[in-house]
Amino acid sequence: MRIRGMGRWGNGLRAKAFGITMENVDEVIEKRSHLLKSVLPAFNEFCQTSLGREPKEMLQVLWDLWLPLGMKLASQRQELGRPLIQGILGGQGTGKTTMCKVLGLILNELGYKTLSLSLDDLYKTYSERLLLTQQDPRLIWRGPPGTHDIDLGLNVLDKIREFQSPVMVPRFDKSAYKGAGDRTNPEIFTNIDIVLFEGWFVGVRPIDPDLFDTAPPPIVTEEDRAFARDMNLRLHDYLPLWERLDSLIVLYPSDYRCSLEWRKHAEHQMIAAGKSGMNDADIEQFVNYFWRSLHPELFIKPLVKDATAVDLVIEINSDRSIGQVYGEAN
Repeated sequence: MRIRGMGRWGNGLRAKAFGITMENVDEVIEKRSHLLKSVLPAFNEFCQTSLGREPKEMLQVLWDLWLPLGMKLASQRQELGRPLIQGILGGQGTGKTTMCKVLGLILNELGYKTLSLSLDDLYKTYSERLLLTQQDPRLIWRGPPGTHDIDLGLNVLDKIREFQSPVMVPRFDKSAYKGAGDRTNPEIFTNIDIVLFEGWFVGVRPIDPDLFDTAPPPIVTEEDRAFARDMNLRLHDYLPLWERLDSLIVLYPSDYRCSLEWRKHAEHQMIAAGKSGMNDADIEQFVNYFWRSLHPELFIKPLVKDATAVDLVIEINSDRSIGQVYGEAN
């Protein structure tokens, strides 16, 4: 497969996002080519064992996006002089987990130790969430604001920012209690350079509650609007956590409704492979629940347009290919 070079940067947005100019393009391509060669063995193994895909299918996105992004994060870490906390916001099916794993491989080649931390890892324990459901029966699933242990997240990120080592990193087992999930044994990490902190509402901020008066579906009833307003209010509790972020990347679908189809496709694949999965009606109920709590059109769309809140936007097309990539300077 031929990797496209400078021609790929002709539109300017992606080039500007990754600091590529006509003056430095030769040097950038040379460095990236060298990095590509060194990371390729680990990348090939990851594609085959973790994704079940041929590496050549993923090679262009590695060249166009993941390699320059990894180099950008390494540069930010070097300039910062302390561990970098990189937030990654993306809904279901946008590829957060895959990107974090590939960035970990790249950054390792560049000499930086990376920790992938999910917002899911900060869920309250099973028993704590049972009590929470008794207090608010609307919280039928884990995920919305209020179901996380914010102090736990602050404790972990602050220790890393302050160069403390080793650090006990919380982990969450989604399969526990028949899928309800529970905290599992933490992992111990030392000398962390970069944290990739990802989640479906990482960095999302409260909005004007009046906006719920004309909210899009599935926020349609008074009960829906009351639930959305309450979730919006609980977002205030997460602001100290977002303040620990040094930078925020948004994986932004061209249409937020794509995540519903992506989730259906993933469940269909699981069922075809002989695993348990949800039927289409259950999936729609599940996804609509999350849209009622924090609707992407109300929370993520305005965030993407706020140059002070987001450092890099990666658009995801309906076929899950990478669209426009642009930074805060654009």
